[in-house]
Amino acid sequence: MANVLGNDKYQQVLALGRLGWSLRKIEGATGVRRETASTYLKAAGIAVRRPRQVGPPSKAATVGEVSTDSAGVTLPTRSPTASACEAYRDEIEQALRLGRNAVAIYQDLVTEHGFSAKYASVKRFVGKLRGQPMPDAHPVIHTRPGEEGQVDYGQGPMVRHPESGKYVRARLFVFTLAHSRKSARLLSFRSSSRIWAELHEQAFRRVGGATRVVVLDNLAEGVLKADFYDPTLNPLYADVLKHYGATGLPCAVAHPDRKGKVESGVGHAQKTPLKGLRFETLEAAQLHLDRWEERWADTRIHGTVKRQVAAMWAEERPFLLPLPVEPFRYYEYGVRTVHLDGHIEVGGAYYCAPPGMIGRTLPVQWDGRRVRLLDARTKQLLIEYETQVRGRYRTPDEYRPPRTPATTLQLLAWCRCGSEATDSLIHDSETIGA
Repeated sequence: MANVLGNDKYQQVLALGRLGWSLRKIEGATGVRRETASTYLKAAGIAVRRPRQVGPPSKAATVGEVSTDSAGVTLPTRSPTASACEAYRDEIEQALRLGRNAVAIYQDLVTEHGFSAKYASVKRFVGKLRGQPMPDAHPVIHTRPGEEGQVDYGQGPMVRHPESGKYVRARLFVFTLAHSRKSARLLSFRSSSRIWAELHEQAFRRVGGATRVVVLDNLAEGVLKADFYDPTLNPLYADVLKHYGATGLPCAVAHPDRKGKVESGVGHAQKTPLKGLRFETLEAAQLHLDRWEERWADTRIHGTVKRQVAAMWAEERPFLLPLPVEPFRYYEYGVRTVHLDGHIEVGGAYYCAPPGMIGRTLPVQWDGRRVRLLDARTKQLLIEYETQVRGRYRTPDEYRPPRTPATTLQLLAWCRCGSEATDSLIHDSETIGA
């Protein structure tokens, strides 16, 4: 296979394929070429969805609307005072959004549309359009119920910190269901990989289940390496999503508009319920936000879909993934080098790695009860230990050599042959050992 995907990207492709996404849609979301995605999906036994053949309906030309030149090319007609470029306004505006100049636009019109006017006509028309603000296109992304959730951080209200006694800016966490636009908004003083994952768990419980895909920005709590083609998810965050049956889908670098629904949810909360307010405790701020969410945010008629958010949420809830019986068991993680004695160190205790790994680096996960050694390439579990006290070693019997090397005293005892030199050396060694 020519293109080998990383584990995170591979899992994303499989998850989106199971959702029935087309190869074109998977390529746009993950950056993986359609041919590569198709190969991986077929190897995993997942049906590949074929793209639909969509084209504009053919219309019969009506008198007075179009004319045909000698080459048989159909050209739109215009009034004597209108620009020859008016009929191609949409194509020209789209080319300007892509940064193309008047010369390139003129050449495209001639090549693709049989444009017969002069370059000066295009130059004048482009000059007029550039004098006007060019609105950015904002297509509406429709998703099926329970398929996608979007998540982001924003600035929260000013809240008095319990330790310093000063007002500090809290962080606003927002999780939005892409279909119904129902949001779960939570406040926190701090942020870390664990807090970020715990906020996801709270959001899943608030909306009644998990989505199959979670779209996020490239912030450090969720993405270790932001890359256009192959971003690396934070391992703790990836495992939390896996526990709930979801797959993380980071936005492409410098393209946060992919999660426009949650960004709208962040702005809505900042401008309406929290604007200009201060709170004495984080709990009071969260209570105020929850009351506003129930009274106003859920009962509003959304401007895009023209329906009440609460009604659409009620329809979407049965399609969400059910919550697991137990919450996720959190852990710390890091990378450790296998020492010359075959052990790695965690918290001052030593744990034996599988044979043949001296000098290698291994990903390690640990909590208050377990230490887990993982394969550096596949991230699969190699061996798991119970947590040991500081200074102690844990070595499985199967990892011990079949014959323990002899000690210095044993070697000297084997050499005892009655000579005074050997007896003196053994005596000195025993004295030093004592």
